Amino acid sequence: MPAKDFRVVERRRRRPWGVLALAMLSGLAMMRNGVGLADGPPQPAAAARPAARPVVQPSAAVSDGLEPLTFAPASRIRIPAIRVAAPIMDVGLDPDGWVAAPPPEDTNLAGWYQNGVAPGQRGTSVVVGHVDNARGPAVFYALGSVEKGQHVEVERYDGRVAVFEVYGVEVYTKNDFPGLQVYADTGEPELRVITCGGGYTRAGGYDGNVVVYARMIASR
Repeated sequence: MPAKDFRVVERRRRRPWGVLALAMLSGLAMMRNGVGLADGPPQPAAAARPAARPVVQPSAAVSDGLEPLTFAPASRIRIPAIRVAAPIMDVGLDPDGWVAAPPPEDTNLAGWYQNGVAPGQRGTSVVVGHVDNARGPAVFYALGSVEKGQHVEVERYDGRVAVFEVYGVEVYTKNDFPGLQVYADTGEPELRVITCGGGYTRAGGYDGNVVVYARMIASR
């Protein structure tokens, strides 16, 4: 993806965050084609729980006193615990109102929802990516194995890096996706990393989404 002038993007009029939340109450339908590997991608412990949806609470004030960053587009994501180091492209909404996915043929590419909050800004930013494609695992294949306390780093086009600490990992069915909870503005710089997960059928693909909840704890 070519470099871009983040100052020009910063001046662009962006949609209110509430519009995104309302558009996504039924979840993300961005990665519907699975390869159907024998064991499937790792699933969070939440996948073994009863169907009732938990309310995920942020960890205790991990970002107290931390100054939010100004707007700048995301350029790269790193999740050391699962060996993710991937470029990020800008994505919007597809014609059906879901967050558009990066091209499925590029297995090491994530997407940042460009009409929302930039990683490190006050509010909740969203990064998405495929779990697999017809050839095999993709960038977020191991996302379901991420654990609380692990870090996600997002590089930005202004040269800054926002460091987030994971405080929750959940899996939700697409038909019962708690959009208002997932995309809520907590008043702090937060991040959601999302891919497909849950059960898989060749006819319908994955029936859920894995969601990683994280809050910024540092920047550099």
